[in-house]
Parts: sequence; C-alpha cells; structure tokens
Amino acid sequence: MATPVQNEDLEALLVFLKANRNFDFTGYKRASLQRRIDKRMQDVGVGSYAEYMAQLKHDTGEFASLFDTVLINVTAFFRDDAPWQMLGETVIPNLIAAKPPDAPLRIWSAGCASGEEAYTLAMVLAEALGESRFRERVKIYATDVDEAALATARHAVYPRKAVEAVPEALRERYFEAADGEYAFRKELRRSVIFGRNDLVLDAPISRIDLLVCRNTLMYFNAETQEKILSRFHFALNDHGVLFLGRAETLLTHSSLFTALDAQRRLFVRSTRPIYNDRRGAWPALVGE
Repeated sequence: MATPVQNEDLEALLVFLKANRNFDFTGYKRASLQRRIDKRMQDVGVGSYAEYMAQLKHDTGEFASLFDTVLINVTAFFRDDAPWQMLGETVIPNLIAAKPPDAPLRIWSAGCASGEEAYTLAMVLAEALGESRFRERVKIYATDVDEAALATARHAVYPRKAVEAVPEALRERYFEAADGEYAFRKELRRSVIFGRNDLVLDAPISRIDLLVCRNTLMYFNAETQEKILSRFHFALNDHGVLFLGRAETLLTHSSLFTALDAQRRLFVRSTRPIYNDRRGAWPALVGE
C-alpha cells in the first residue's frame, strides 16, 4: 500500500500530466490508475513518482508509452451482441420515426478508441435507413482522448480477426478486403467524424439523438461519473437515448436518466416529453 508521501507524489504527477499534456486523470479511480502507472514505472525501472515525473520532463517520448498503459482501448465490432440487436430492431427505428423524414440524425460515440464501435453504429444505421439516406442524414461524432487510437480509427483498416464478429453479410457489404485486412468503405466513412474530446474537460457535443459510451465511465470515480453524466444529459435531445456498457452500473442510481432497458444498459433522459405526445410512446422493454 502506498504511503501518504507516495500518494502526494502521485497527485503531483497527475497535475503535471494535466498541465503538460492536457490529460486529466485526476477523476480516475485511484486504485486502478495507480496500478497502471506503477506498471509503466516498473517497465522503465523507476522507483518513485517524483523520479518518473523527472523522467517525463527529460524524455517526452515516454508520455505516449504511459498513455498507452493507462488508456486501455478495449473495443470490438458488435461488442456484446444482444444490446446491438435491440438497438437495430427497436431503438433506432423509434428514433427515426420520432423525427421528420429529412431531419439529420446526430450520433456521438464517446470513448471510441480505435473506431470499431463507431463503424458498428454506421452499419446498424445504414441497415435501418438504407445507404443513400444514411449518407444524407447521419453524422457520427466519434471521440476519444487517445490520438494514436483516433489515427487508427480514421485509417479504418482492421485485421481479419478484428472483423470476425461482424456478420458475414454485413462484412461483405460494408468492408473491402485486401491483403488479409478489411477497410471500412470510404463513401460511408465520410459520415463518421473522429476528433479528440476529453469527457471531463471538454464541452459535450450537443443535439445528440443517440449517445454511445460503453465501458468508459467505469474508470472514473463516482464524482467524475456524475459530472460526465450531467454533460451527457445536456448533450442529448429530449428523445435521445444513452447506450452504456454492461460494466456501468451508476445509472441505476442516477436521477438524470430513466432505464429504457436496464439489462442492456439503454437509457433516456428523465424528462422525455416526446414519448408522451401524439407521435406515440416507446414500447415497454425488458428491464424497464
């Protein structure tokens, strides 16, 4: 267990990272954050946080290695397939029906890592709308704090193993295969806009119809989670849906959102007047 002095040095290191690289880790859960930083320090043979901060000042290339260790970019196409099935069969059709025929659909994939989830959203929406209407109406804003992961996402080329979870028909329709790799189709890729956004520091994207942030909140402490959730509440339209990962449980205790399907981590804003007007209401779903 770290001594109080070591904890003070850790906090000083986090302040240094925020000031010098605009990465705010102060809201992360300390136990898991400390384990990852300690692992990186062990890898480079440094024994204290003060020494490691000195090394970062001397070797700026070490920042990238540290962030790769701390920011665990675990993602996949159609990760946890049951919620995606409900999204495609029920949630997205209801979102489309609630809007005028030519109105834009604004999607935010927050914590998108290397892009698999953002492109999964693109496939599901293209299936619901048709490719032509998808290109006309949909904008997917995919954000992360990790510039290296965003570069991979923009490139949109994935190894064969990564696309195995994509149903064969969708893989043939939305990817181009070459040299054992699969590239997401360029004309559809234009609807997916990647950019850096720190969920703690940066302003949220607004007027969002569907906000996907899966297994990202789990790394933050409760206070920071509530801060991020309030930003998500602001970001969503009245009829918008929040789609979280199965590791997130805080929303079952939050007053900001109401469960649409708690088991599959689908939520709506607590006040959702659009579902009470003449355009109809959401159907009752399992877990509500």
